[in-house]
Amino acid sequence: MENLKNIKLYLLDMDGTIYLDDNLFDGVIDFLKHIKAIGGRYMFLTNNSSKSVDKYIKKLDKLGIAATAEDFLTSVDATIFYLKPKKYKKIYALGTKSFKSQLIQEGLNITDTLEDDIDCLCMGFDTELAFQKIEDACILLGRDIDYIATNPDLVCPTWYGSVPDCGSVSEMLYNATGKKPFFIGKPNSLMVDLAVEKTGFAREQTALIGDRLYTDIACATNAQVKGIFVLSGEGTKDDIQKYGVKPDYIYKDIKTLLNDLTR
Repeated sequence: MENLKNIKLYLLDMDGTIYLDDNLFDGVIDFLKHIKAIGGRYMFLTNNSSKSVDKYIKKLDKLGIAATAEDFLTSVDATIFYLKPKKYKKIYALGTKSFKSQLIQEGLNITDTLEDDIDCLCMGFDTELAFQKIEDACILLGRDIDYIATNPDLVCPTWYGSVPDCGSVSEMLYNATGKKPFFIGKPNSLMVDLAVEKTGFAREQTALIGDRLYTDIACATNAQVKGIFVLSGEGTKDDIQKYGVKPDYIYKDIKTLLNDLTR
């Protein structure tokens, strides 16, 4: 617990960690106020690539949290950072309209139709998924082009349970083609690396809070920062043995963590 007193930069997962759908978890606003009160900073890190930062800002505003673009790092941000130096001729973007728009805004040459000069398939969490996209992906993977995916999350939590996320779709494509993508988002350390670089805090002063061991806490381990596992979303304590990932701390939820920090 004493080590947590030294944490100044808190990197927070969103779905299942601070809210589910439109329900903000109890204690989150007070926790964010506490971080500011100790001279720290928080950033929201999400593997969800179906929405733009603008939409996340609006969502948090409705939940009572004022935020700006500087408060976010998404798997799309990390994917763009990865793709830009690659100089691909043309990228087939398998994702939402928002996902494709973000890639286009950053100057990447994007298409969503089959063309001969495509040399990369980039897949996000697609809440607008149609079979035609799956068929296109199978055809493209048969050409042995580069294959990138924003995140390996198997499911996205909702108020009624879960829905298949990017990782589940990639498993489906693997069953059909034998090809697996290079995943950019958590547990890849890239988003944490960017956050540490952006804020100037040391890794010893940084903690990542999330509800998934195989993405959030594994990312913390890979990035050499503290991993705080909350049980408010997808993950359970049984997952520790299942995935072989050990968090530094386990809490029921953000409110319980706050109570521990302020007692």
